[in-house]
Amino acid sequence: MKNNLIIVESPSKAATIGKFLGKNYTVIASNGHVRDLPRSSLGIDIDNDYEPKYITIRGKGELLAQLRKEVKKADIVYLATDPDREGEAISWHLSIALKLTEGKEFRRITFNEITKNAVKQALKNGRDIDMDLVDAQQARRVLDRLVGYGISPVLWAKVKRGLSAGRVQSVALRIVCDRENEINNFVPKEYFTIEGEFSEAKGHDFKAEFYGAPDKKIEIDDEKDADNILADLKKSTFKITDIKIKEKTRKGPLPFTTSTLQQEASKTLNFSTQKTMRVAQSLYEGVKIKDRGTIGLITYLRTDSIRISDEAKAMAHDYILDRFGADNLPGSDDKKKSAPKTQSKIQDAHEAIRPTYIDLDPAQVKGQLGRDEFRLYQLIWKRFTASQMADARFETKKVYIDSDKYRFTLSSSKNIFMGYLNVYKEDNEEVSDKIPKDLKVGMSLKGEGFEKTNHFTAPPAHFTEAALVRTLEELGIGRPSTYAPTISTILNRHYVVKEKKNIFVTELGEAVNSIMKKSFPSIVDVNFTATMEGLLDGVENGQVRWKTVIENFYPDLDSAVKQANEELEHVEIADEETDEICDKCGRHMVIKYGPYGKFLACPGFPECRNTKPYFEKTGIPCPVCGREIVIKKTKKGRRYYGCSAFPDCQFMSWQKPARTKCPECGSPMVIKGNKLVCTNPECVYSRTMTDEDKKSEEAG
Repeated sequence: MKNNLIIVESPSKAATIGKFLGKNYTVIASNGHVRDLPRSSLGIDIDNDYEPKYITIRGKGELLAQLRKEVKKADIVYLATDPDREGEAISWHLSIALKLTEGKEFRRITFNEITKNAVKQALKNGRDIDMDLVDAQQARRVLDRLVGYGISPVLWAKVKRGLSAGRVQSVALRIVCDRENEINNFVPKEYFTIEGEFSEAKGHDFKAEFYGAPDKKIEIDDEKDADNILADLKKSTFKITDIKIKEKTRKGPLPFTTSTLQQEASKTLNFSTQKTMRVAQSLYEGVKIKDRGTIGLITYLRTDSIRISDEAKAMAHDYILDRFGADNLPGSDDKKKSAPKTQSKIQDAHEAIRPTYIDLDPAQVKGQLGRDEFRLYQLIWKRFTASQMADARFETKKVYIDSDKYRFTLSSSKNIFMGYLNVYKEDNEEVSDKIPKDLKVGMSLKGEGFEKTNHFTAPPAHFTEAALVRTLEELGIGRPSTYAPTISTILNRHYVVKEKKNIFVTELGEAVNSIMKKSFPSIVDVNFTATMEGLLDGVENGQVRWKTVIENFYPDLDSAVKQANEELEHVEIADEETDEICDKCGRHMVIKYGPYGKFLACPGFPECRNTKPYFEKTGIPCPVCGREIVIKKTKKGRRYYGCSAFPDCQFMSWQKPARTKCPECGSPMVIKGNKLVCTNPECVYSRTMTDEDKKSEEAG
């Protein structure tokens, strides 16, 4: 028997795969990249055809020595890193660092899911390293290094040290800044709507919305026009002129891509993009499941494809047939679900994100996964299962109520076949059936009253992480592997901050964006960056030489850096002053940023070096002593609510304290999801929050 060595990226992945194979297979992890550009210098030979100068990553020497020993013992080496550009590059670097090209038999293998069948099939289909994929990664890495190491020193000199620029992060920052400008420059416009209350002979009352004239919709932009319409309506008689009943289908959702998973996890689970990827990685690499051992629960998590393998479709068909019945299988004449426009740009190397075993429904694994792992797995499982099920069907009814001049309409919808809604419901799937059943065409109605309401057009919404990911994808900026690190970078650099999911630009972010737009317009140009992504795809497809991309890019960048160093003036960013008084010198302390986030510092530095922890204020009174509750963090970074008077008052809660006391026992209550819950373990009082509760908690 031959000795086989399989090299993967992570120890957990190695442990999962090791249990699938026999004793003649050794599986070991490289822990990611083993070679990279040096951190202390540019690492690119500009005068020698932009040749990268790769070195062994600090701390990887001992690991490489261990890998070389295993290589010597092996008859054949399999490089089984991730199935994308980055994974291909890691395999290429390993082949060089381990000198596999000097006579050792080695093969590159990939699999989209970590299952026994997938791994064994991959071993049968080993191939050479795909240098087009490697070159696409090299081009991206070199471009990013040239931009980062070229522009960041300009920001250090003109603003302050510790800042950075990046090929994708700077465009993301510009997109956020442009949205902020739209919001600031927005001028709201007033408009009016009219609601009418009607009754029929049997005395049933109902409300309908003003549409306009019977032959056209009327927008009411002026209060005088609204008052004139109201005056006419009070003198009018009404009857039902038409009732239209239709059946509509609603197609199930598409299976998840990286982008849509990040968006949905943000919306429904309140996960950051970074957290979504971290949790998904653990589900992909392997989780211990009773009676099955350690298995990968989902397919590869970095993908922009919605493709599903025939094998996965067949498994889903059998599961749905057995669990929900034949009626819930999609019909053979169903139109194929249309992919979003962005799918025209996909790299269709692997499938959409789906469960590897559809028969492992969330209920079966709930007790064996951590809370976050379970919630994300449940989301992925439900989305995939729904994507393979029959469409939902609805009966819609629309009633047309006319006078001689005006029209009101009343609409309703009721579900007549659940289909995919058996497993997956979204926010926009509300069903309403509010039309009285005895309404008939020709029936006379009495107008009981009409009410006008004024509204104002709203500015564009602030970006959330989910919305920013969607925008980056739509514009062709970055790829599945870059969304999360891009957003994390602009947050960590304090160019933007997050408040209640919304992203706001800081003064520092505005200053950096202003410099980038003035001195490096092409770097922050959306179309230029999207075109660059297209060129990288061309490298991957073997159509473009990677160094040609660099040759055409670098001279303009170098010229812009030199000009910026000469012409830009220094920008002063004032520290944000707080109400906190320095207890050593009496000055108002300011907010500073350190490696672990915000802290308070005395502006009298270096004469006064006093610092304090920074706690985010909530405006909520402590239920024990009445002083303010602040948001704190544990050493591991978990947020909790504590009294600002600590250690005098030691109140703390993992959930947000409510302003309302328990009506039964008078104890403090906390907000859990959409409920108010008493903190007294002997009291079981809880209730769903009303709109009044929500307003009270928000307004204080």
